[in-house]
Parts: sequence; structure tokens; C-alpha cells
Amino acid sequence: MIPSIPQPRSFRTIYGAYVVLFFIYLISPLVVVAIFAFNDSMFPSLPWGGFTLDWFLNSTEPRLGLFHDSRLLDSIWTSFYIACWVMTLSVAVGISNAFLFERKSFPLKNLLYMLMLLPLVIPGVILGISILVFSSTIANWVELNLGLNLEFLRPSSFLVILGQFSFISTITTLIIAARLRKFDTSLEEAAQSLGAGKMVAVWTVTIPYLKPAIIGAAIVAFLMSFENFNTTLMLVGSDQPLTIAMYGRLREGSTPELNALSLLLMAASGTLALLSVFVQRDRK
Repeated sequence: MIPSIPQPRSFRTIYGAYVVLFFIYLISPLVVVAIFAFNDSMFPSLPWGGFTLDWFLNSTEPRLGLFHDSRLLDSIWTSFYIACWVMTLSVAVGISNAFLFERKSFPLKNLLYMLMLLPLVIPGVILGISILVFSSTIANWVELNLGLNLEFLRPSSFLVILGQFSFISTITTLIIAARLRKFDTSLEEAAQSLGAGKMVAVWTVTIPYLKPAIIGAAIVAFLMSFENFNTTLMLVGSDQPLTIAMYGRLREGSTPELNALSLLLMAASGTLALLSVFVQRDRK
């Protein structure tokens, strides 16, 4: 709807109702999950059994709380470890790619740019399987011909990091490149005319300008890595990230403990998402 064009009252009413229903549709499942995190029952469903904090704080079975569940806490740490590596690698490569594609001209540039975008359109399961088959083939050949056991090329946290990095680095590149595209290169030239070298000018002028995009890209990379499931499922080893651990728990039978965990994840993800929006907004 274009605000500058007068609209019939009936249309505005229908449009407003649509917006309200749309947000109810988005928010209501999250509200239900949050409510049942405090349900005094062994099952995350009706009837309501009363308010309790056991699913956060209780230390005994069968109502083991989240903060005393060592397996879930270990999986959170594994996801955090993987997400930090993916975030660091993706941002570093994203900065390099942004400068490469925005500042340089070279043969087959458009083709390489399209190849960079390709992981975004490949289903996560296919991407994970492809990486697993490729790495396992290399590991098997090396073991058969050289007698070396390259365990890191088997399903492991290393492969999970590699698999997530393969498509998240593309997203960080797009975020950083979008801001670099708006940068006035005459500012770098002015710094160089005052005696700064090329790299010094980039570090002291361009990188501070890109800081909001870099921080935003880092937050997006961390969140996407932390919640990734499809690619991770194909590459995970003995150390299970949180999404895989939650999937296993759901197959065994869900309890409100998973609702408690979901509530904390929603709060943390929402906070980071708001921070990402805040740091990337244009400052006049």
C-alpha cells in the first residue's frame, strides 16, 4: 500500500487486519513455546499444570532442568565453538571478497561471482552430502595409499565448520560488499595524498566505515551457524551441536525442558538480531 495514494476505508481495514493476522501467525507459536516452558507437567501440552521453574533449575530426574542437563549444556558449548569459528572465518573471507569484487576487475569476474552465490541456492542437505563425500574420498585415498588417518576429514566438528562456512561466507560477503559499494573512494585517496600508504588508508579510513556492516555480518554469521540443521546433520561427528541434540531429544519424547531451552534461544537470538539492526542503521 502506497501511503501517498488515497485508499478506500474498507481497503485500509482489510489491510490492517491482514497485518495483525500475519504477526499473530508469526508470534503465536513462539508465545506457546514460552508459556509451556513454565508448565508444571511432564509434557509440553495442555492441560496447564501450574507455574514452575523446574524446567530451568531442577537438578533431579525425571524433571531435570536445563541448567543441570550436562548433555544439553555440552551441545550448547559445541554450537558456540562452531559458530565462533564460522563467524571469524566468514567475516575475514567476506571482507576480502567484498574488496575483490567491488574494487578489482579481472577475467571471469562475473562467473566467479555467480559461483560464489551458488551455495545459497543449493539445499543444505545436498551441500552437506557433497562435502562429506568429497572429504571422505580424500581421507580414504590418503589412508589406502599413504597410510595416514586424516580423522578431521571424517564426520567431525571440522567438517561442520567447513560446511557452514561454505555458504555463510557468501552472506557475509554480500552484507559487507553492499556497504563498501557506497563508500567514497576519494576519502582513501585523500589519506594517501597526506602520506598514508594504501593499506594504512584502508585500515584507518575504509575499515571504520565498514564497521557496522562487519559487526552485522558477524552477528548474522553467528546466528546462522548456531541454528543450522540440514548441513550440520550430514557432517556431525560424536560432538553434537545443539540443533542435532534437540532433534534427538524430540525423537525420544519432548519435555518442557526443550521449551525452556527454546525460550532462552529466542531471547538470545532476538537480542542479537536487534543489535545487528542497530549497528547497521545509517547514522547521519
